[in-house]
Amino acid sequence: MKNITSCLFLLLLFLSSCQSKKLPILGDSDVVKKIVDGKEVEETVYPVIPDFSFQNQYGETVTAKDFDGKIYVADFFFTTCPTICPPMKRNLLKVYKAFQDNPEVKILSHTIDPDHDTVPILSTYAKDLGVTGTMWQFVTGDREKIYEIGQKHYMVSAREDSSEAGGYIHSGHFVLVDKNKQIRGMYDGTTDEGTKELMKDIEILLKE
Repeated sequence: MKNITSCLFLLLLFLSSCQSKKLPILGDSDVVKKIVDGKEVEETVYPVIPDFSFQNQYGETVTAKDFDGKIYVADFFFTTCPTICPPMKRNLLKVYKAFQDNPEVKILSHTIDPDHDTVPILSTYAKDLGVTGTMWQFVTGDREKIYEIGQKHYMVSAREDSSEAGGYIHSGHFVLVDKNKQIRGMYDGTTDEGTKELMKDIEILLKE
């Protein structure tokens, strides 16, 4: 009997370890009341990335609709950044190469220096990285709208700061967004460890 109990315990541990990890939904949730079948019920509502309109490296307009039903990684950078951007882009290249053949995954990089980072500059930048197609899009647009969506919705820093190298301050995080445009994870984009965790979590979302 003791051996059977031990085997059952080990089996439960094994099954537990095989269960898929469930990623949290990040951001401040809200509880709303709604009527369902004539009864009032409460529902937890999580924030979503709102609509946006920017231009990518091909001069095409990119909106939130282009990411409907997609899992994507968002980040903020500028092409002349002398500090964290180079390692971040090297790490995003790993993500790009791992998922470039999967139509459900995209990458969205926002410049925080739109005056300098015009469409031709972003086009050259993408080509220098070896990026082709629209899986990874580098976007520019109205400065204040970029800062607003970064700080208010992606929950990262993105603004001018004359005291910082290059004149701007921005987060080194990669932001993982699910098919419902909800944030499901934030990762240190300057490290191999953070990038590996991001890629593992993308795989989890693909199975959700």
